Parts: sequence; C-alpha cells; structure tokens
Amino acid sequence: MVEINQRLERLLHDEKIAWLTTVRADGMPQPTPIWFWWDGATFLIWSQPQAQKLRNIAQNPKVALNFNTDPTGEVFAVFMGEAHVDPNPAPPADRAAFLAKYADDIQMIGFTVERLNAEFSTLIRMAPVRVRAQLEAPHEVSPQG
Repeated sequence: MVEINQRLERLLHDEKIAWLTTVRADGMPQPTPIWFWWDGATFLIWSQPQAQKLRNIAQNPKVALNFNTDPTGEVFAVFMGEAHVDPNPAPPADRAAFLAKYADDIQMIGFTVERLNAEFSTLIRMAPVRVRAQLEAPHEVSPQG
C-alpha cells in the first residue's frame, strides 16, 4: 500500500476525473477517463460490463491512474498498481459519498441513480503500489545581483 499524504488525500477527494491506463493484448496502451472513489486503500471504478478496459485488465492487471495536471503540466499525480474485477460488486448507489461527489454530473448526463447502477454494474478495484506526484509547481529561483 502506498502512503497518502494530506495533499494527495485532498486531490483524491476533490478531483472528479482520472485517466485509467490499461494495456490491450496487442501492447497498445489505452487511457480512459473514469469516475472513481478512493476508499483509503483502493480506487473503486465502476464500469460498463462490455468495456475494453475489463478485457485488458483480465489479460494484464498492471495499470496506471493519472490525474489531470495544472495548465503548465508541473502538478501531477500518477498511481501505479494492479486492478481486478470485484466478483461481488456493490452498485455505485451503495456509496453515498460517491453519489454525492458525482450528483451534478449524473444529472448533467441525463442519468438517474437507477440507470447508473444498471449500466455501470462492474466494479474494478485498483490497488496502488507506487505513486509519483508533484502537487506544487516548482518555484523559480531568480538570481540576485
């Protein structure tokens, strides 16, 4: 398990979109934007059951989860680890905090909670083993003269 400091914890709470990168059977990386919930040890990612990322994870569970950077690209977080499909998934509606986080987004795409549960019925659990992050832009040092 990776150590999550306060800044990373805030990022995981506040950010709504992350990019899950899986690898297809032909070796081609496949980044996919996803909604997620961090439970303190693993990322919970609900998926449609026919999604390519599920086939990718079944043949190669090594994945990366990237968070959007600031406009300069100097602030970032990348989690690396292994993912698996939960054989006994709980629907998204069972996570009240997940629903609260994405309530506006669910409504914006024209979904109901029932439709979200029905269409995103497969749960991926991603356990990070490594994180690479820079959560503040480096400060430029100007020469003093």
